[in-house]
Amino acid sequence: MDDFADRLRAAPQSRLQRGAAAEALELARELARRAQLVEEPGTEPREMPDAGMFAAADQIVVAAHDLALVLTDEGQVEQAVGLVEEARKRAGV
Repeated sequence: MDDFADRLRAAPQSRLQRGAAAEALELARELARRAQLVEEPGTEPREMPDAGMFAAADQIVVAAHDLALVLTDEGQVEQAVGLVEEARKRAGV
């Protein structure tokens, strides 16, 4: 996850505009949704706002950290890592 975030921070604006930032935001939103479902079962998860393409890397880091704090099952951790890897590949960074 840190590697993906670092690559996003180093990516040129043109790459972010071509979809890398949108992919990162989608990942951050999914990680945040999963964390909220564990922390507040039965409550509708709130959507992480779009803070702009230059904030996408930080949004991933925050969401992943929040999720890591609440996951207790190794399978869930593996799923989250898989989501990050898939998003990194789609983002092309």
